[in-house]
Amino acid sequence: ASFNNFLAGVKNYSLSTGFHLAKANTNLGFGINYFNYGIIPQTDAIGYVYGTFSPNDYVVQVNASKQYKEHFWLGSTLKFISSSYGQYTSNGVAIDVGVTYFDTINQLQISVLVKNIGTQLKTYNNSDKKEELPFDIQFGITKRLVKAPIQFSLTAQHLQQLSINYNDTTFNASEGNDNSKNDLLSKTLSHLIVASQFFIGDKLELTAAYNFLRSRDLNAYNVSNSLNGFTMGVGVKLKKLQIRYGTGFYQRNMFHQISLNFSWKGENL
Repeated sequence: ASFNNFLAGVKNYSLSTGFHLAKANTNLGFGINYFNYGIIPQTDAIGYVYGTFSPNDYVVQVNASKQYKEHFWLGSTLKFISSSYGQYTSNGVAIDVGVTYFDTINQLQISVLVKNIGTQLKTYNNSDKKEELPFDIQFGITKRLVKAPIQFSLTAQHLQQLSINYNDTTFNASEGNDNSKNDLLSKTLSHLIVASQFFIGDKLELTAAYNFLRSRDLNAYNVSNSLNGFTMGVGVKLKKLQIRYGTGFYQRNMFHQISLNFSWKGENL
């Protein structure tokens, strides 16, 4: 279970469960992920307020994973996605597929993930022209040091395209901020997320990460904050319960996340 309190009244709740099928040597899981964006004034084209609405998104998913030979894990997730924004509703289906290589001796993990292969079933305006899902190819590598209680991770996202910096020319022109000039270094860094974990014994872990794209997106013109895109957290791992807290930064504010993992059968996690 996970509980997220974001900015401006945005909240996210997720719940998932999983179990192992011994005969098939396969792990199965089910989950739901819900976003609520708070209460927003509903206006017409000239700004007249005639009510409020509360937009929301949710995803219901089924996932399966299986070990292949000694070092490989294969996994897939089937998702039903639904959105409701006032009078406009939409839904669709998508699938994620991934493969992970794990070397237990050298404590090295390498993963490739392809997300959101699917289609929109119902469009917001009931037209025949369907919108594309946010397709994403990701690559990740994690290495734990043999003689130190620390590991480092590097994740590359949106590998299907080089430039992923969003340039709103109307907004930028009105603010006097020309965001259209992006050099190769900026484009490359926007794909990367770097992270590290420090393990204190076998029951406590500290995590810190930096998302270059999030930092760029959250920086308002002339009001940038070097902590934007930076997240950190702490985890307590007990035999049958794991508790994790995470926080991130946006300008002068912070958002918070609490996650709980526990065993239904009372077995050790």
